[in-house]
Amino acid sequence: MHKSVISSATSLRVHSPDERAMWPRAALVAGDIISFLVFAGVGRNTHHEASGLGAIARIATTAAPFALGWFLVSPFAGAFRRSLVGAPRRMLVRTELAWLAAWPVALVLRWAFAPDHRVPLSFAIVVLIANAVFLGIWRLLFAVFTRSAR
Repeated sequence: MHKSVISSATSLRVHSPDERAMWPRAALVAGDIISFLVFAGVGRNTHHEASGLGAIARIATTAAPFALGWFLVSPFAGAFRRSLVGAPRRMLVRTELAWLAAWPVALVLRWAFAPDHRVPLSFAIVVLIANAVFLGIWRLLFAVFTRSAR
């Protein structure tokens, strides 16, 4: 009995390769969510709408269609491939291509969720560029730091 407890405790400390491979994806998902929240917060602040921590629910509602569009498309565009972790240039290129693919979906979702059902061209361009910058910077830094940690 004592022996099985020791082996059981030991097995809890051993991580399979699949478990170790999950943390970068989980970190990317968390960082991506934060990136969209920052985008929405900056946008709301620019338009003099509630944007502080007290308005986090409104910020999340604003960010939701863009994040949802990203998470619906980006996995199929390869944005979460293991080979990107620790590869800054590849991470940046894949992130930008994935956002370019997700952008139209995000705009359609924004149109569907928006009370006025409008997505002006100027807004669409700001969404494209701002999220490309926010996602690109965050994911580039992630790839740089994971490369240096290896």
